Amino acid sequence: MIKLLINGINGKMGQEVLKLSEKANDFEVVGKVDKNNKDIKEKPDVIIDFSTPEGTMEILEYATLNKVPIVIATTGFNKDNIDYIEKCSNTIPVFKSSNMSYEVNVLCDIVKLLAQKLEYCDIEIVETHHNQKKDSPSGTALMLADSINSVFEDELEYVYDRHTIKTARSNKEIGIHSIRGGTETGKHTILFMGENETLEITHSTSSRSVFANGALKAARFIVKQKNGLYDMSDLIK
Repeated sequence: MIKLLINGINGKMGQEVLKLSEKANDFEVVGKVDKNNKDIKEKPDVIIDFSTPEGTMEILEYATLNKVPIVIATTGFNKDNIDYIEKCSNTIPVFKSSNMSYEVNVLCDIVKLLAQKLEYCDIEIVETHHNQKKDSPSGTALMLADSINSVFEDELEYVYDRHTIKTARSNKEIGIHSIRGGTETGKHTILFMGENETLEITHSTSSRSVFANGALKAARFIVKQKNGLYDMSDLIK
């Protein structure tokens, strides 16, 4: 049995991980942690973190002190947060992904290929999430943008808001737009817009179980790894 600690237990994703881990036959939940709840019965084998950037930083201290591998599915990190995560990966195995969906990570490969074939196109990304999501743009939108930008040697600028821009669109940018409302679990659309035609590709999810299942797969993977920073591409391989 893999002894599991869930960070962010009172959130919707924390509850989804709890539900699916209890149905699985290879996990035992030994820790439930949130802002006002730190119930750790014994040292876990792995941590799954669906919390906030602040919550991630706190649980990383526990993870590094106790040498526990961690799966980080939280988004909205700043540069200092990311630097700290990378530093911790020298001490423990760290699995970090902005999206735990296998299909989304395949989509990253697809848009990279499309960017190579359609380099003359204007590229826009539109992401839609429920009205309780705090970070904007989504980590997945940035992950998709980074995949595209890698084709252009990271020379493209990310433009999030054009209401103050009074010039024509540059061909050296990726537009990223966020919509918040209702109970939408997550939808990402990438548009490659050429002259007189547009290629549009969309990924949408209808259940949080997609991400929870992905996190559990990542947990099974990371407990077997050496210290270092891993992501979904390592799991897919």
